[in-house]
Amino acid sequence: MELRQEALRALAIADPQEKVQATQALWAQRAGLTLSASAALHPGDLHLPGRPTRPLLKPARDVPSRSPFTTQGLAALMHAVCHIEFNAINLALDAVWRFAGMPDNYYADWLSVAYEESTHFVLVRDHLSTLGFAYGDFDAHDGLWSMCEKTRDDVVARMAVVPRTLEARGLDATPLIQDKLQRVGTDDARHASAILDIILRDEVGHVAIGNHWYHWLCEQQGLDPVAHDQYLVAKLEAPRLRPPFNLEARRRAGFTSEEMERLGVRS
Repeated sequence: MELRQEALRALAIADPQEKVQATQALWAQRAGLTLSASAALHPGDLHLPGRPTRPLLKPARDVPSRSPFTTQGLAALMHAVCHIEFNAINLALDAVWRFAGMPDNYYADWLSVAYEESTHFVLVRDHLSTLGFAYGDFDAHDGLWSMCEKTRDDVVARMAVVPRTLEARGLDATPLIQDKLQRVGTDDARHASAILDIILRDEVGHVAIGNHWYHWLCEQQGLDPVAHDQYLVAKLEAPRLRPPFNLEARRRAGFTSEEMERLGVRS
């Protein structure tokens, strides 16, 4: 089997459990897969990304926030996390198949991200079930995938605004969510916080992968990483970063001193 072609097939799978199984099978079989890094692939009539009919996707402003101090509110919060992790599987698989001509390690890195995102999805989905809910029971928005579409023709832009901007926002947001869960104080909330510990640990590595390949691409193309990032964020109307920032996690994820200073932080 060829890695990028199989990643494309997994991306097109609509059923979440089948997508998880296909992604984890790819990871398990990675040593035996061939890689045609230079080949341009075409999805043909595949509908991308494959996803279930639920959750219903709405504009972000129309997705209500709920207090986690009720069971339903906690479930809604974790459903939002579950939706992010499902999208993250798709984002990583898309990074594997879409961009030809990258080094072999690029494809290995993003396959590893897809695998870890699939484990996160399962953790959160299973926790949702203990609360009496399932993935799809609450409305969600499509912000992550919409940025994937905007960067479909530019691997530099993809690395800049998906892992380094959107996913890095998760590094900042997770401790705030965990603080709120600690205030809830129930066993369910503590379990949710423990799951977020795992996700945060792995997401540092995912953002680091985005940082590595963004800087590698900038070096290859003679681009100034900071100036080009500013250009792309404005061009693509990426969300503006706002404090508080998880400075320790961002440093571990490989943001440079100059990039940290852009956040108003002196390293």
